[in-house]
Amino acid sequence: MKELNLIVVGQLKDQNLLALEEHYLKQIKTFKLNIHEIKSQKEDVSIEASLVLKKIDQLNQNSKSMMILLTETGKQMDSVSFSKWLYNHLEKTSGSLYLIVGGSSGFGEELLSRANEKISLSLLTFPHKMARIILIEQLYRAQTIHTHHPYHK
Repeated sequence: MKELNLIVVGQLKDQNLLALEEHYLKQIKTFKLNIHEIKSQKEDVSIEASLVLKKIDQLNQNSKSMMILLTETGKQMDSVSFSKWLYNHLEKTSGSLYLIVGGSSGFGEELLSRANEKISLSLLTFPHKMARIILIEQLYRAQTIHTHHPYHK
């Protein structure tokens, strides 16, 4: 089973959001989703970028990786296109796939320069904790589209 790693800056502590996240995580079956939280550094994006890259290095020993940043300036897709994009990456990427949600101040230059791709959930700006939930729901939706489940209509 392919693995997908979600790296997020900041912790999700709200019990309501955690319950919603858990609801979607339980339903994702076609790939393994690992969530890694990086401690927020009080909006110091260079330190946060270093911590994200350090986490990727720890997780990604002896393997190629693909780093995809979620940012409002990234590529826009509808849910069907996102599903095709996701499963194409899961199938063709020989190493680990990392989706990265930055903190409230965005990403540090080091992370921006090393990213393989940038995607956007919307032209709207979301709090990073909401972006995390929206992304996980979209990962579940991508699975349902890929498997022809009626969830996505």
